[in-house]
Amino acid sequence: MGCCESAERTKREWKPLEDRSCTDLPWFLLFTLFLVGMCGICGFTIATGGAARLVFGYDSYGNTCGQRNEPIEGVRLSGLDHIDRKFVFFLDPCNIDIIQRKIKSMALCVSQCPTEELATYYDLKRFAMMNGSELCSYELPGHKYPQLPERFEKCPKLPVPESKALPVFNRCTPVDISCYAKFAEAVVTFVSDNSMLNRLIAGVAASKEIIVGLCLLALVLSMILMVIIRYISAVLVWILTAMVVLGSLGGTSVLWWLYIDYRMTMNETMSKPDLREIEEPNGGMKPTKDHAQGLLIYAVSATVFTGILLLLMLFMRKRVALTIALFHVAGKVFIHLPLLALQPFCTFLALSLFWVYWIMVLLFLGTTGNPEKNEDTGLVEFRLTGGLQYMTWYHAVGLIWISEFILACQQMTVAGAVVTYYFTRDKTKLPVTPILSSVLRLVRYHLGTVAKGSFIITLVKIPRLILMYIHNQLKGKENACARCMLKACICCLWCLEKCLNYLNQNAYAATAINSTSFCTSARDAFMILVENALRVATINTVGDFVLFLGKILIVSCTAFAGVLALNYQRDYTEWVLPLIIVCLFAFLVAHCFLSIFEIVVDVLFLCFAIDTKYNNGTPGREFYMDKALMEFVENSRRSMAMEERGRSKRARPKEEVELTEVKAMAPGTSSA
Repeated sequence: MGCCESAERTKREWKPLEDRSCTDLPWFLLFTLFLVGMCGICGFTIATGGAARLVFGYDSYGNTCGQRNEPIEGVRLSGLDHIDRKFVFFLDPCNIDIIQRKIKSMALCVSQCPTEELATYYDLKRFAMMNGSELCSYELPGHKYPQLPERFEKCPKLPVPESKALPVFNRCTPVDISCYAKFAEAVVTFVSDNSMLNRLIAGVAASKEIIVGLCLLALVLSMILMVIIRYISAVLVWILTAMVVLGSLGGTSVLWWLYIDYRMTMNETMSKPDLREIEEPNGGMKPTKDHAQGLLIYAVSATVFTGILLLLMLFMRKRVALTIALFHVAGKVFIHLPLLALQPFCTFLALSLFWVYWIMVLLFLGTTGNPEKNEDTGLVEFRLTGGLQYMTWYHAVGLIWISEFILACQQMTVAGAVVTYYFTRDKTKLPVTPILSSVLRLVRYHLGTVAKGSFIITLVKIPRLILMYIHNQLKGKENACARCMLKACICCLWCLEKCLNYLNQNAYAATAINSTSFCTSARDAFMILVENALRVATINTVGDFVLFLGKILIVSCTAFAGVLALNYQRDYTEWVLPLIIVCLFAFLVAHCFLSIFEIVVDVLFLCFAIDTKYNNGTPGREFYMDKALMEFVENSRRSMAMEERGRSKRARPKEEVELTEVKAMAPGTSSA
């Protein structure tokens, strides 16, 4: 299970797709046991009644609505028969505790929710007599509501709003959303009054068809962009590179111009003693030496940055061509493997199903445990005590590990399909469904590797989330040093997580190529990446920047189409919220699709690096690479050969060069 397999050879021999065996089997068994534990928590909540209490609801005396209940020791009015009382009714449903995220109100089980507003206690009496649904505490008879002195404490707060029962969770919920104005204002901070909130919600409801259409537009644009990048990658990359260089040169020139201008103005001011302390008309002072020194520092820093950038561009100009070639080949991969475009949908569906399950079990846990009477409120609450409270932490770890596992399965699936495409010389002999074949290989051989890689990410993510929670809890209470240390630790853990994510992705690709364990694959991939460090830096900087601009392009186009579509029927204050929703969805869709494109590019580069390291194009060691990558290799060889001839020619003595030139000219002279 460790990363120190002594039996593995120190020098790996890459044999793509030749052998296949199970990898990291102990980690697969460990992950299976963890899943059994997650299912055990769900079973425990169902067996102990937590699931029933969540679905059917329970009153403030511990009775589950719609069921016969057992008495709870020390709790009055517990153990009642609520077969005919299936709905939960809150005496003050609008009294919401935002901090504790719960309704601070006594709850009762009733047979029917109030279908109209009840303004007086006589209305409560009439509703109880006509419908048989008593809305006050169980010990109070309905026909005496107006005369009872306890009515102010044990009857609902007047007026009782009209309510409807939720479809699945049988809670009586007020129809008028203004009841929750305080909660809405706390969540939606930019809403200043209820009328604004109602208008925004009405705008979303009225524009739902347009919102769906714009979301589909963002989906189509993402697919189109993935195809377009293949054909305009060269132009796009060089335009962006030129823009970065020109921007750096222009910014540096402006800073030097400002410094010279300040310097000249300061010299004129200092040469006239009477003007040294004169204020400017706008209230500021004349330029001083500090301003000039600051501008000088900025100008020098910008010059150094621009110089480094130009040197990097000079040395990495050939490697930019590799990025262009990889983008071109990645476009071909999507043409040969069109089902790759469906991977974001499959991953999103799997994550959505798991998150729904996780939230349901978390809610079950909130209503599971031993009934305890709150001495302050007199209400019954269910709490996990003793060792059972650790189930919540176990469940929280499961959220991170299983989510990372699902994302890792996507990376392994994409890597397996791309590796199969790259290392198959005759593309007509590709499997009928390379994606399905990759999924089957993953399930049969490499689930342990994916489980191990996702667990490593979980180990880094959990401390970062804990530190973020501590930072939020101590906000405004900690000193500057503690705040700085917390932010530094969070930043370092975030950087470590990103690095491990990149290494894991390449480890999955190496496993798909050679069928080796996670640690062996990570080591092999790391050695390949180190040997091609400059190429990796170029691809990650130029490629990621291009894809980021692609995301911005999709969001901008979707937003522009939304403005045109929404402007015909609504004013600005009503369609701004639908437009924000559409833009967020467009960015999410673009990120999902272009992230798949990014994974394909990274896997192609690892395959290319392995191919160029172990093959040279001679018989028996032919390249696997695509024609576009082959042209890049040939151009690189040609330029290297020309440089080598130039160096050898400069190294030879001058007399030897002249003698060689005379001998070369002699036959031509005699024949003339």
